[in-house]
Amino acid sequence: MTETRSVTEAIRVLLIDDSVVIRRILSDVLGSHPDIEIVGTASNGSIGLQRIAQYKPDLVVMDIEMPVMDGIETLRELRKIDRDTPVIMFSTLTGRGAKATMEALSLGASDYVTKPANVGSVNASMEEVRSQLVPRILALSGKAQRCVAPRTAPPASVLATRRVSRAIATRSKAVVIAVSTGGPKALQTLIPALPADIRVPILIVQHMPPLFTAQLAQRLDSLSPLKVVEGAAGLPVESGMVVIAPGDYHMIPKRVGDEVQIALHQGPQQNSCRPAADELFREAVNVWGACTLGVVMTGMGHDGAAGARLIHEAGGRVIAQDEATSVVWGMPGAVFDDGTAEQFFALFDLADAIASRVALHSPPGGANTQRFEAVTAASSTRRVV
Repeated sequence: MTETRSVTEAIRVLLIDDSVVIRRILSDVLGSHPDIEIVGTASNGSIGLQRIAQYKPDLVVMDIEMPVMDGIETLRELRKIDRDTPVIMFSTLTGRGAKATMEALSLGASDYVTKPANVGSVNASMEEVRSQLVPRILALSGKAQRCVAPRTAPPASVLATRRVSRAIATRSKAVVIAVSTGGPKALQTLIPALPADIRVPILIVQHMPPLFTAQLAQRLDSLSPLKVVEGAAGLPVESGMVVIAPGDYHMIPKRVGDEVQIALHQGPQQNSCRPAADELFREAVNVWGACTLGVVMTGMGHDGAAGARLIHEAGGRVIAQDEATSVVWGMPGAVFDDGTAEQFFALFDLADAIASRVALHSPPGGANTQRFEAVTAASSTRRVV
């Protein structure tokens, strides 16, 4: 049985990074937080595994590129003996770093944070680490709710069956998904499990920076019978396609003549996010109205809750991931608090839940598919409309 940490007990963190400068920045930032204690450091994965066995930390922050044993191999070895300790990967904002981060998440890393672009500016680097890393540590350790009004945990029976009034016969024509912390691995479970003949488009906001969303789309595409792409301006939204919002761009559907296309913009962040699920959900209602199905999955914060309310008020349907299978229940929990979700599902049941609410058996190929593939290729470098 998992022990419940006292609200006054500090989160014991181990740092693994070969850079002395990075270890110092992390130690100074995290060590100054009243809820976090740095119990040890290591300069490579081999030493890190020894320190983990020695100190038994509550959470590990680990670099990816290190000598002797890199972060990927260290994580692989750690998960052979310990599947539960949260691990946050500390990654560079590069194509290589994004690819390695995707691999780490698939191997069981809980989340990731990109390294400061300029470690020479110590104050700026410390603030960047503080804003990105501290909330994730608190959330993964179950302390994120201390800064807000406490939520009374609902009974499991309520989470499993809570519903709002909706016509069961209604079939949704589009699926929009909000997901954040724990999302890449959750999507690797959900998307490949969806029926190959699903007749609706699926648009996803996963909170990730540029480069990372492209890697996520490629990985999901390789695992799924559905076509998965990163969103591009002018991309036609077709049945049976899955579109991932590109990092640093809000992604919305827009009706153009007789078809729906993807539009991108860099308007202000919403809920401290860009892309933001609320922006996607709001515009989806404008296009599909009551035929919109909103899905809110694991993640920190409350992005998606306001959009889910709009879907609900328009007569659409909203479902969400349950607490037991969410890495962080912030976003689904916000939907629960708002009362807009008709039902909560375990991650491995979400694909069936979506399929039961949308139309299946789309006709094969055709002109629309050819146009979709042509625009995808032509717009790989095109962003804002």
